[in-house]
Amino acid sequence: MKRLWQRIAIVVAAWVFCAAVALGQTAKSAARLTVDLRDAAKHIFHAKLAMPVTAGPLTLVYPKWIPGEHAPIGPIVDLAGLFFRVDGKEMAWRRDEVDMYAIHLQIPAGAKELEVSLDYLSPSTATGRENPSATAQLALLNWYTVLLYPEGAKSDDLTYAASLKIPAGWKYGTALEVANESSEEIAFRPVSLTMLVDSPVLMGAHMRTIDLSPGQTPQHHIHIAAETETGLEASPETVRQWRQLVAEAGALFGARHYRHYDFLLAVTDNMDIDGVEHHESSDNRVPGRMFQDDSVAESMTDLLPHEFTHSWNGKYRRPKGLATPNYQEPMKGGLLWVYEGMTQYWGTILSARMGTFTPQRLRENLAWVAAYLDKRGGRVWRDLEDTAISSQTLYASPQEYRSWRREADYYDESTLIWLEADTIIRKESGGKKSLDDFCRSFEGGENSAPKVVPYTFEDVVAGMNAVWPYDWKKFFTERLESHGPGAPLGGLEKSGWKLVYNDTPNDNRMAQELPQHLTDVQFSLGILVHEASGEGGDEIIDVNPGSPAAEAGIAPGMKLVAVNGRRWNAEELRAAIRRAKGGSEPIELLVENEDFFKTYKVDYHGGERYPHLERIEGKADLLSEIAKMKAPAVAAAKE
Repeated sequence: MKRLWQRIAIVVAAWVFCAAVALGQTAKSAARLTVDLRDAAKHIFHAKLAMPVTAGPLTLVYPKWIPGEHAPIGPIVDLAGLFFRVDGKEMAWRRDEVDMYAIHLQIPAGAKELEVSLDYLSPSTATGRENPSATAQLALLNWYTVLLYPEGAKSDDLTYAASLKIPAGWKYGTALEVANESSEEIAFRPVSLTMLVDSPVLMGAHMRTIDLSPGQTPQHHIHIAAETETGLEASPETVRQWRQLVAEAGALFGARHYRHYDFLLAVTDNMDIDGVEHHESSDNRVPGRMFQDDSVAESMTDLLPHEFTHSWNGKYRRPKGLATPNYQEPMKGGLLWVYEGMTQYWGTILSARMGTFTPQRLRENLAWVAAYLDKRGGRVWRDLEDTAISSQTLYASPQEYRSWRREADYYDESTLIWLEADTIIRKESGGKKSLDDFCRSFEGGENSAPKVVPYTFEDVVAGMNAVWPYDWKKFFTERLESHGPGAPLGGLEKSGWKLVYNDTPNDNRMAQELPQHLTDVQFSLGILVHEASGEGGDEIIDVNPGSPAAEAGIAPGMKLVAVNGRRWNAEELRAAIRRAKGGSEPIELLVENEDFFKTYKVDYHGGERYPHLERIEGKADLLSEIAKMKAPAVAAAKE
């Protein structure tokens, strides 16, 4: 029996080897990828791929599970113009009937190289989770949109030599290193498929590159592309804050796991606001008036700190379930409360340490986060861990009923959890230790080139215990599996502050409302509504379960038309709430539900309510200590 199994093992091993050879899965043979973005303004990217092959069946796949997106959203629907050739002769191909991302071919005898041509049709408007990647003046190339690779291969084992053609007069920025460059084409040094996919390219007619660590190693740059030259006008103070961010991240983690770092910043109203992390760079997209409108800038404050933190937390140290060998292997998001949640915490705290959040603004941010999560109706049926496990569906979930459904709450709610963990360490250790120490030991270590070190829940618990002994397993489990009611507010209280409500608008939320055209009265009436001037004008985005508006019969998806007989706007709605305070007459809201209109009487008399933090007398102000600058102050920029 033993010999029989040995023979079977030998046969299976031989079959696997032969299959690998037929699939062209050789680690050292580089595929050549040429991408032409000279038609980017027409929302079409052209690509040609040449890869070594041998005779036999071959299955190529289009990337499906996209790193940083945590979901199977590879835009296969926008793959077009697909042709395969060997020795100049076109080959037949067939899509798999079950896996839409797989393409089957039969490589003829004597063939040594397969040529592939394809187009990626970049959407002009957002379609689900796929955002536009090009405008008339700029473009962002994610390499996974324009390539195929052999099924079953590990992305680390495949080498791609990529080159790029961009519109005349355009400039570019990327973390990829250039082998040679001409007026016609940019040739990058060959890299693994992993590093290629992890290194997008930003390009545009109007670009500016700023050194964020002058004279230092490793180098840090930010490459800004905008629709106009005006969009590039980041102030010297903004540049100084970015440089402080680089310094603060170095002080926090104590080591860097990249050869250089390149922030890519697209300043445009023609792409959706977004941010995606990469090991040596980040893809950041902000509104066109980013540097001209303070309210817009304030709403984007924590974007760069968040994505930068991911170089350590998410790219270098990564949950085992997200450290997949290629882009077809399903990702498991159960630990996104660490990957995204702790990053959200540090994005907030680093915003304070780099100076973009004043102490008051930091408190307003945390107050709003705590308040909206405290009102999440869906807590009664869905715990926080399930939002992480369900991330691949929740990212694209509708806005309507998000309080009852819950969305990607592991971002903001984990901020509260990690704040509490930080305060526990500080209090228990008498101020000798903090969550900073966990970051230095767990995600810092020694300087290195990009690499992935996976971790499990048990590793996180052990790492926390190494910093300060505590029942961290129980601590995290209780907060991940709890069904409420109410958000975990212990961190605020332990930091010396408590959540309160009054009639003074929350500065942080107001800064978000203006550029997003929102009116948020969820802590009084219980509704969040789009203003008439914004996308989805007048639509009631959400209604908190059990709120006065919900009790009156109002639901998400309806449209607000009038308040007390007058066409509604933000000020009129808030004025009506103020006038009803202490009275007995209900607030009348005229609402459109498809083609029907109805006036709902909302019985609410509590006045305006907005969340804030208030000092707890007799408790140490740990929050202010956490937010203090840890790196030497960077001098004012001279740009």
